[in-house]
Amino acid sequence: MPLKLSLKPHERFVLNGAVLTNGDRRTHLVLQNKASILREKDILQSDDANTPARRIYFPIMMMYLDPDAATQFYDEFALRMSEFMNAISNREAMDSCIAISKAVMAGQHYKALMLCRKLFDFEQERLNYVCDGVSKSAAC
Repeated sequence: MPLKLSLKPHERFVLNGAVLTNGDRRTHLVLQNKASILREKDILQSDDANTPARRIYFPIMMMYLDPDAATQFYDEFALRMSEFMNAISNREAMDSCIAISKAVMAGQHYKALMLCRKLFDFEQERLNYVCDGVSKSAAC
């Protein structure tokens, strides 16, 4: 099934490892075959992997973008996911972690990335709670 992308002017994206930038106008692309593609909003730089959920997202993203190095990034993913799951008790977040792990094991890295974004929301809710009411921390 083809994938149709609508790109904003000057929007960047990665296609099979190559970074591309759209021109001055909105553009529509149709990918006819399977390719690794991430929009600029879904790309995380290594320096921005600065929270537990983002440290899970980054190695999944790298497995998706660089399948040849997937083994190296899988080990990092497994470590970060184990740390995260040991630190939480929320059932919904735990279910998300299990779904992410299953997707990674099945080689469905893009699906795992989209599921991992739910952990960003979970994490942000916890940070907002700490910052707004209970205790102030360096993250606030």
